[in-house]
Formats: sequence, C-alpha cells, structure tokens
Amino acid sequence: MDTMESHRLWMERLLRRADRIGALGEVPVAAVVLDGKGRAVGWGINRRHHGQDPLGHAELVALGQAASALNTWRFPDCTLLVTLEPCPMCAGALIQARVGTVVFAAADPKRGALGGCLNLATDPSAHHHMKVISGVMGREAEEQLRCWFRQRRQRPGLCSENGGARSPGG
Repeated sequence: MDTMESHRLWMERLLRRADRIGALGEVPVAAVVLDGKGRAVGWGINRRHHGQDPLGHAELVALGQAASALNTWRFPDCTLLVTLEPCPMCAGALIQARVGTVVFAAADPKRGALGGCLNLATDPSAHHHMKVISGVMGREAEEQLRCWFRQRRQRPGLCSENGGARSPGG
C-alpha cells in the first residue's frame, strides 16, 4: 500500500477516535505510533481535562504506550500520526524520543511547533531531525476542531450532528 494512502487510512481512524473523545468533552485530538512495519504500538487521545494531567496530550500518551510495548524510548524507525500539529512540549518530546517521521493533519498557526508558529524539527538546537508531513486530511481535522470549539462555546453553526467533519467511510 502506498505510504500516503496508509497515512490517510490511519488518519481516518484517528479522526473517528477524536470524535469519540470530543463527545466526552475533551479536546478532540488523537495519535498513534506505528513501528517500522506499520503496526500500531501506541495509541493516545487527549486526556488533560478528564485525567487532570497537564502532560495528557495525545502524542505523549501514544509515546508512553509505544515505549512500554517496544521497551525503548528511542523510535527512529517509527511514525507518529496525530490529528493536530504538535505543541512545543510534544514536539520536544518527539525530538527527544528520536521519532523518525511525524504526520499531522491540521496545522496550528498559534501553538504548532512543527511549522506553525515555530519549527523545532529544524531548529539548530535540535539534536535529532525528523521527517515531518503535514496536511494529511487537514481540512477534515480543522473542521472537526472548529465544530467542537463552536459547540463548546454554544454557537450553532454548520457542523454535523455529531460535532465533527465526517471522513469518508467514517
């Protein structure tokens, strides 16, 4: 299977997971770590509010699971996919974990740290440089987040009944 097609299929799954966590009141962001053979070794959803955990970002949760599953903290052959561009904390963790590739859907121009408001992946201080692929199902992820925040602020809009943009087959 083509890598971009594989990324799209994984992102569809992540958007469905994000829908479910968004329905529970958490910011709808989901992540997965794939090993070098494309198998999921770590899943994460945002759980800052429900877990009262400032480190409860989807990327960090997925990295923690992957570390346990693979018994390592280094992931040079792994790919992390996430529905929203990582923040500075998560981007720093991805660099520290030496993740090989990061794929994200929606860009975050206000807080994104892999090209949004800054790019830690290419910063001279980064001891590890990873491949970054942005915009895989970005429009769908942006709409999902836009609808979720609109509903949280009690502003009716053009969102689907479930609060997010539907991906094909989702």
